[in-house]
Amino acid sequence: MLKIQKTSQNRLLILLGTIVTQIGLGTIYTWSLFNQPLADKFGWQLSSVSVTFSITSFALAFSTLFAGKIQDKIGIRKLITFAGIILGGGLILTSKVNSLAMLYLTAGVIVGAADGIAYITSLSNCIKWFPEKKGLISGISVGSYGIGSLIFKYINSGVMSSKGVTVAFLCWGIIAFVLVVGGAQLLKDAPDVKEVASNKSMVEDLSPRQMLKKKESYLLFIMMFTTCMSGLYLIGIVKDIGVQLVGLTPLVAANAVAMVAISNTAGRIILGTLSDKVGRLKVVIFGFIVMATSVIIMSTVHMNFAIFFACVAGIAFCFGGNITVFPAIVGEFFGLKNHSKNYGIIYQGFGLGALSGSIIASMVGGYKITFMIIGVMCIISIAIALIIKRPEAKAIIKTKTKLSGKRRTA
Repeated sequence: MLKIQKTSQNRLLILLGTIVTQIGLGTIYTWSLFNQPLADKFGWQLSSVSVTFSITSFALAFSTLFAGKIQDKIGIRKLITFAGIILGGGLILTSKVNSLAMLYLTAGVIVGAADGIAYITSLSNCIKWFPEKKGLISGISVGSYGIGSLIFKYINSGVMSSKGVTVAFLCWGIIAFVLVVGGAQLLKDAPDVKEVASNKSMVEDLSPRQMLKKKESYLLFIMMFTTCMSGLYLIGIVKDIGVQLVGLTPLVAANAVAMVAISNTAGRIILGTLSDKVGRLKVVIFGFIVMATSVIIMSTVHMNFAIFFACVAGIAFCFGGNITVFPAIVGEFFGLKNHSKNYGIIYQGFGLGALSGSIIASMVGGYKITFMIIGVMCIISIAIALIIKRPEAKAIIKTKTKLSGKRRTA
């Protein structure tokens, strides 16, 4: 009885540590606040400064490929502690930059890589501690990441307006360091968990190499890519859409940024929790339907204030929900033992999705055509979600059969 109670207390402390860590990591989504002040201070082109966050997003996604291997060697607490030191240090170094190359290295590569490593390992570790509530825990964890961006929108903008961009980076780095390193001290590596599916058959723990031999891994990657391209493209240009397509004033259109942050965070918590009850893929299908409907409306209908904010809220809500459900899906399809490594591979859809929306828009020349392409991708992903199924755990059945055969022979 005491052992069960102690385990329950440990799990709650680990959840608390994950929440604090994720809040610190989510602060990087306030980057758009720094574009114009940096451009004004150094006389750089705004578009050149804006590239920084694309580099950050790509480094974040790419670093997740190696995060699981590092965790296996040094453990979750040391890994998140080191990542927090590097993240905070990268932001503090950014306060000293005087060239675009240095900005890309510190705020882009260093900060992005540290953030990605800490994000995926703390998320996967927490899910392993609560295998019976994967959707809820993923929603709380990823939702905390979104809350970090919402809180620091006001902290960073307040410091910047009163003390300037240099001091803002310095304060941001110190606070992010305290949150991530502080949260890491409450974390412990989760024990190996053998996942049991709803049909009571065991889920096979696949290595990354084994997972890549399954067609389901590529189908999930397409769905992840579509989700991220849909959500991240909108997040990056939402204010511009309000001004150019709806005719709103820049001040009114800026409210859409807060709308995105609130809807995104709500979607992560609500749809993550709902997925435990109705099923992951049903939530994903719902998300794609809403996103497809919203982008098609935005590309074909003359928008007013209400239509614009409804579509923006719908896309942000479902993007947040889908990005929350995918870690649980990967665990249910390929097992929890190698979850950080396997999800790190599927998560590359995030980095490519972050880059693809802007690239497609520059190639086709406009928001509306890009929205139509995103709508088509959402429809394709709906079809995939309707047909995809968890891989059969054939290897486990064969192994059991061989073992029982050997025993009979003996």
